[in-house]
Amino acid sequence: MKNFILRDENAIYYECKFSCDNVIYLNLGDEKYFITDARYTTEAKEYAKKCEIIESSNLIDTAKEILKKNKIKKLIFDPNDFTYAAYTNISENLKTQFIPKANFSKLKRIIKSDKEITLLKKAAIKGREGFKELAKFIRKNGFNQSEEFLYFKAFEKMTHTGKLDISFEPIIAINENAAKPHALPTSKKLKLNDLLLVDAGVKYKRYCSDRTCTSAVDFEKFSFKREQKFKNEKHQKIYDIVLKAQLNAIEKARVGMKASDIDKLTRDVIEKAGFGKYFIHSTGHGVGLDIHEFPNINSKSDVIIEDNMVFTIEPGIYLPNEFGVRIEDTIVMQNGKAVIL
Repeated sequence: MKNFILRDENAIYYECKFSCDNVIYLNLGDEKYFITDARYTTEAKEYAKKCEIIESSNLIDTAKEILKKNKIKKLIFDPNDFTYAAYTNISENLKTQFIPKANFSKLKRIIKSDKEITLLKKAAIKGREGFKELAKFIRKNGFNQSEEFLYFKAFEKMTHTGKLDISFEPIIAINENAAKPHALPTSKKLKLNDLLLVDAGVKYKRYCSDRTCTSAVDFEKFSFKREQKFKNEKHQKIYDIVLKAQLNAIEKARVGMKASDIDKLTRDVIEKAGFGKYFIHSTGHGVGLDIHEFPNINSKSDVIIEDNMVFTIEPGIYLPNEFGVRIEDTIVMQNGKAVIL
């Protein structure tokens, strides 16, 4: 890919190891340009690799000048990167042909380098440490706390008191609220023998972690470990089905499979148990600089799984107005098999 333009922060970071919230990145053959405003040029000059830093008060006009000067005939862009107004502005009165190619940066990043996998492992470790600290808080002070307060505590514990960024806003859901896959926190308070679902992650050097735990609320032994003992028999039954589905996919996933085959490994277990209609999302998604990357692990994806792909395996069962269970780990394909990060 010779000539392309980027506006997405993570896509730009992938190219030059620095980004900010106001930048246009041009890759024109061997010439690479990082166009930003005066707020960011000092850091860009320090951190951005193998590109020319250009300070500008009008990024689009500057990009157009560079395209004209270099007589660029064709330029690949991701239509997801541009508002209609920005695209109209940058493409008008230019002889350059803009060629749309959706998600081309994410497609470049679908197979992770060994260095990226090391960073993703570190993010996963930091994420697990955050879960442990949150569990410790719940054991000591969680009784009668609201989802809203536990949500606030999840920020504190997951980020190691502000040392890390979160990779997405945590999901903290008790009982019937856990039946909503992306539940918003409410004033509902945590009680003994409740079911608690927590989905959270952090960033380490911009690379994301993603994990979901569903736990039985016991204030003496509470943990986010996979072995859970629920007093409620239905909680236990659904939890065991979801865990079986997740482990089935982790144990049997192989390089060479289609992504849809891995989705089937979780879905078949849940359908056989009679809860197929309550598994209402895909089995997983890629994780990297973005929390949602490629490959998508769903029933329609023909993507062939390869070594060094990183993605989640996160089956769930959601019983409306009762409760929901989701169990999620991020895995990397290594030596043909799935390894939990």
